[in-house]
Amino acid sequence: MKETAIYIHIPFCDHKCIYCDFYSIISYENVSVYLTALKKEIEFYSAQYSTGRKIISIYFGGGTPSFMEPDYISEIISHVKKFFDVKDDAEITIETNPGTVDKVKLNKFNSAGINRISIGIQSFDNDDLKFLTRIHDSQTAIQTVNDAKEAGFENISIDLIFNLPGQTKEKWKLNLEQAVNLPIMHISAYSLILEKGTILNKMVLDGKIKLQDDDFDAELYEQTIDFFSQHGFIQYEVSNFALADYECVHNNAYWRYKDYLSFGTSAHSFVFGKRWWNYSSLKFYYSSVEKKGNASIGEEILSSQQMLDEYVMLALRSKGINTIELKNLFGSDWLKKNNLLLAELKSNNFIFQNGNLLSLTPKGYSICDEILTKLKS
Repeated sequence: MKETAIYIHIPFCDHKCIYCDFYSIISYENVSVYLTALKKEIEFYSAQYSTGRKIISIYFGGGTPSFMEPDYISEIISHVKKFFDVKDDAEITIETNPGTVDKVKLNKFNSAGINRISIGIQSFDNDDLKFLTRIHDSQTAIQTVNDAKEAGFENISIDLIFNLPGQTKEKWKLNLEQAVNLPIMHISAYSLILEKGTILNKMVLDGKIKLQDDDFDAELYEQTIDFFSQHGFIQYEVSNFALADYECVHNNAYWRYKDYLSFGTSAHSFVFGKRWWNYSSLKFYYSSVEKKGNASIGEEILSSQQMLDEYVMLALRSKGINTIELKNLFGSDWLKKNNLLLAELKSNNFIFQNGNLLSLTPKGYSICDEILTKLKS
């Protein structure tokens, strides 16, 4: 059976944060129409890709999926299970923003089949939250995590952002300390990134905001790695840390180059070396699904070389390159071409080898992009 992940995009949101570049709509007028289209799209792809596949994860992203009623999410899960073979213990995640749920709603999400919750906290500092235009404050963030625990969620993840304008090492450490004092099993810690088309990007271009430099960003990143390591969180990807046995199954599907099917506006899928993507516009999404059962606007068939490059990039950013798997998939040429560089990286403590696994050290993670540019295709 081919292990496969499923992503479902819920575009509806009540507010667009200044840094966000994900497709979202500040309106809830068409949620029922969207549900109908999602179901039809799920049915369309099940006819092609359900046989011989086992679904290991379902991930609701957005937008703000937690703004939806639990029955809405439950109906989607039921539809996926009707048309695909979903593992009994499949990881089912919903992205949640503090201020959009209370204990009652969290209980209902848990009863609906959600067994993992990812909470977009971003910061426990109220000034940072105001800058990021989040709708919650620090206390609401803490309350949401505790409510999720009381609602029965054992697998709780949070997102944090570092290198915000004016953020010091001391200020960032307070975020880290607050995080590990909560009942969480997983943390995603990202550096603030400027994305084209965002409000933040325009503010920087207009000179209203000045970002801190790359050297300070690297120092905060190293501080993050050291701190979480000391508190029992294992770094299993460039930006992700988890307690033992709590790595994100869904994200690992991407990083370990497994197939994934995605439904909804702006969703991207990858199966058998073929990648395709959907319309972002709700109007075009509805129209396309109505006419042909899917909303694909473009596709590409990856060459063997492209797949090798992507495999190496994703593997190094996560747990590492399994040399036996690499040889089975792509042959031995890559290892031969990069033998000297890999030896140098090992001697300089950027990479270590454990059996057949070549992995970045914490020192290597900090210059991951630079290492990837040096590796020969």
